[in-house]
Amino acid sequence: MTYKACTLGQVSLGSGVYEDRHRNNVDYILSLHNENLLQNHYIECGINRYPNLFGTWEGKENSHGEHLHWGWETPGSAVRGQFLGHWLAAASREVAATGNATLRIKALNIVDELALCQKEHGGEWVFSIPELYMDHLAQGHPNGVPQYVLHKTLMGLLCAYRYLASDKALDIARHASQWIMRWARQFDADRWNAILDVETGGMLEVWADLYEITHDVKYREMLDLYWHQHLFDPLLAGEDVLTNRHANTTIPEAIGAARAYEVTGAQCWKDVVEAYWKCAVERRGFFATGGCNAGEIWCPPFEYAARRGDKNQELCTVFNMMRLADVLFRWTGRREFLDYYELNSINGLLAQTHARTGMPSYYLPLEGGARKLWGSRLHDFWCCHGTAVEAGAMHGEGIYYYDESAELPAVVVARFVNSKLTLPIANGELHIAMQEGSSMQGDALHNASSAGALHRPQSLTAYLKVENAGQASIILRLRMPSWCSGSPTISVDGVRRPAHAVNGFTELVIAPGRCEVTLVVPKELRAVAIPDAPETVAFLDGPVVLAGIADRETTLYGDLKRPTSMLASNNERQWGTWMHGYRSIHQPQSMVFKPLYEVDDEAYCVYFPTQPCAT
Repeated sequence: MTYKACTLGQVSLGSGVYEDRHRNNVDYILSLHNENLLQNHYIECGINRYPNLFGTWEGKENSHGEHLHWGWETPGSAVRGQFLGHWLAAASREVAATGNATLRIKALNIVDELALCQKEHGGEWVFSIPELYMDHLAQGHPNGVPQYVLHKTLMGLLCAYRYLASDKALDIARHASQWIMRWARQFDADRWNAILDVETGGMLEVWADLYEITHDVKYREMLDLYWHQHLFDPLLAGEDVLTNRHANTTIPEAIGAARAYEVTGAQCWKDVVEAYWKCAVERRGFFATGGCNAGEIWCPPFEYAARRGDKNQELCTVFNMMRLADVLFRWTGRREFLDYYELNSINGLLAQTHARTGMPSYYLPLEGGARKLWGSRLHDFWCCHGTAVEAGAMHGEGIYYYDESAELPAVVVARFVNSKLTLPIANGELHIAMQEGSSMQGDALHNASSAGALHRPQSLTAYLKVENAGQASIILRLRMPSWCSGSPTISVDGVRRPAHAVNGFTELVIAPGRCEVTLVVPKELRAVAIPDAPETVAFLDGPVVLAGIADRETTLYGDLKRPTSMLASNNERQWGTWMHGYRSIHQPQSMVFKPLYEVDDEAYCVYFPTQPCAT
């Protein structure tokens, strides 16, 4: 079974938390000035198109380069210019998804300016750092991580080609790759493997994409050259080569291996991906949030208690591990990869972007009484800043998948997110409009909602309006998540249907025409322990991690087998909306709990030492 992802242009987000974050992201990327996005590329190639870019022209008072990009984008930073690639990738995807005309103009202008930079630099080098940085890397004393920076520009250009149909962007990328290929082919095996030990970003993925687009054998040769022997060989031998290793150096290499398999069919690449997942997830475990690193390095297998601190769960690793989970679901159809994707999407991507400003948190602290440290609009530009911008344009992904290989085509509803799908099928289209029940809201101005249940339902309800405008039936495959705590129910046009799950999914045959499907998935409050500290727990409501609002670690008293002996619903309804809060009960001090993704500036705790109640 092989699935394809329903992606940009096929899926649109409906009102709700994901669309809110998406809109924040669009507003932000539109607000950035092209000349500042390009500032380091201009400097590197010697273009003086904006002589007052840094606010120093003619010594004018109060000319401070108001929109200049600082932080990692400061001229002189070893990784300057990396953000532009993220921006261009995000903008290109956004245009493909929504047709945003203003963003299209901005993005294509960026491509034009990069072409000018490349021309001024001799026709190949188009990057924001000096060529000399690559020489330093080869000599064993690198300035930062130059291949990582190169990858970001190439990634953005290839996204502009793919989503904006910009042949110019592909031409720039191909000419730039000529320089890298000449450079990479000059080393013996020992020197080259030492070079590959320094973070390469997604260079392996770039070569795979170029090979898929052009079918040029030289890019296939580069795939083979970028086989990272010091990582891939021990992974295939079943060794743990990840513990205490920088996490986001290796995850993009696994993604690159996945793309290499998809474009070449060579089994060795697929074997690397599967071995990587086993080492990184199955044989390691993760925090309740889905993260599995501290201080940017992998935690030891199932030993997390001593790794909680102020630098857990780097956002880049969340996003890239979600990408890897997406790949493995498409290859296998196994529900566990969707469970992982959902957990990290809610308690990673959402939890690490500010609800109002859209700015990212580099880390997600898991120590008691922590606060999230938010980036700024112009003064940080961390790697995770770029990742957040890119991820913000992709919230509509990972919701629907489809499979055309069987007798009846199948569409998977993978996550329960307010959204619409328009999918071409045989002799027509399939339309799905999905609304998650708790977000069918009323407020002070729209207060005609029905009374409904007396208390907050312990279930997730998804309403799907389905129109099969084709000429044959299709299968609607609904994910039954691992957090489901009882027997789900399904009705079609008000008539109950059997909801037997097979391998984590239940199926409905949808004939041509229209119908309304209602899915109710029971959920419960759960206490999830740290693997090596079973009496220290986090609380989850379905897939949502709850945060206690507190400025220090607090012990809770109660029965771990009955989390409701410690927490109860709090402020559960306003007008027609069921809220998500809890409060502690039977404790020396009261504490309010809310979803971790709703915590912006408060101090909070995710994990709590527990003790049995005194008899």
